[in-house]
Amino acid sequence: MNYIKPDYEPDADDLICKYYIEPNKISLSKCAEQVAAESSIGTWTELTTMSSRIKKLGARIFEINKNGIVKIAYPSDLFEYGNVSQMLSGIAGNIFGMRGVKNIRLLDIELPKSVVNSFKGPDVGFRDIRKMTKIKIRPLAGTIYKPKVGLTPNEMRKLAYKIYSAGIDYTKDDENLSSMKFNKFEDRVIKILDIVDKIKSEQNRNVIYAPNITAPANKMLKRAEFVKKHGGKCVMIDILTVGWSGLQYIRDQNLKMIIHGHRAGHAAFTRNKKHGISMLVIAKLARLVGVSALHTGTVVGKMEGTKKEVVETNNFLRSSWNGIKPVMPVASGGLHPGLIPKLVKILGNDLIINCGGGLWGHPSGCEAGAKAIRQAIDAAVKNIPIKNYAECHKELRAAINKWGGLK
Repeated sequence: MNYIKPDYEPDADDLICKYYIEPNKISLSKCAEQVAAESSIGTWTELTTMSSRIKKLGARIFEINKNGIVKIAYPSDLFEYGNVSQMLSGIAGNIFGMRGVKNIRLLDIELPKSVVNSFKGPDVGFRDIRKMTKIKIRPLAGTIYKPKVGLTPNEMRKLAYKIYSAGIDYTKDDENLSSMKFNKFEDRVIKILDIVDKIKSEQNRNVIYAPNITAPANKMLKRAEFVKKHGGKCVMIDILTVGWSGLQYIRDQNLKMIIHGHRAGHAAFTRNKKHGISMLVIAKLARLVGVSALHTGTVVGKMEGTKKEVVETNNFLRSSWNGIKPVMPVASGGLHPGLIPKLVKILGNDLIINCGGGLWGHPSGCEAGAKAIRQAIDAAVKNIPIKNYAECHKELRAAINKWGGLK
């Protein structure tokens, strides 16, 4: 069967994949055909069971260029609606291990309305997060409790009160904190949500805590229900390590809670620019399944990711998409107050800015670190040079003196 159809006009109901392909000792066109066959109806040889009816389900390669960019259209009948796992088993499954392929990267996917509407998307979107916190314009000031692991619930409770009181809007567990001997999940949740209530009573501010519920699916549900029972509005899930079905299972419970999506492990797929899956694709699937907020990169921090990639991903998450609620991007990884103006200039105001070490490492302590973050955000939103703003804000000045940020 010939899978190359240069004159094919994709149908409105086709799923379209954009790949980068490097062949291994065969031509690019032959390699692309092998990919199209393996990801749809074919295999390595001609089949006696192939019929004209089945051939209509075959993938169609409608664009190949000399730079290795290949576009393939897949009839939507190839996919079980509402099932990301099955979809990826086709378009991003065996193709990564084929001998004829030296490198292959899934760069982008375009999903037809019929497929998009078979998913629920976020239960709580980024506009809902703004309503919850009553923060209308500026980025949300967030942090991750540090050290990553080792703190006790009582220690975290005391720290939570200090940083929320000093202006932090949103706190979260680190990706590898779940329920350990030194820090049991239930104890931690009760203690920090007590502080959330205390801040509401004292300051009339609706702050958010995102406890990490990452675990087997049945345990995640119990943890999410526990959080909700104690008044929590948010849970965090390491979406790639629990898997798409685990994430979808929690979303399908309709808990009316923020699902904070951490992308731990993503670079195993995304970092090699010639092989794997792009962060844009992961973001599209995460929004489809139903995260409310998603880590996407910082451009200026410690995590790898180009400006083009991060901006494109963030713009997609906040865009209109067949009625699927938009998602709040999260910038996290190596951030400190001195980087915030540049970050906001690149990524905009619809953002959660998470400073971990850039808060907890402040030379005057965590309260000063929280204030410095808020001061940097205020300077960015007001378009006041950070150097000028720091002259009359000692916490920001101390942060810049330690980590830089004037250039």
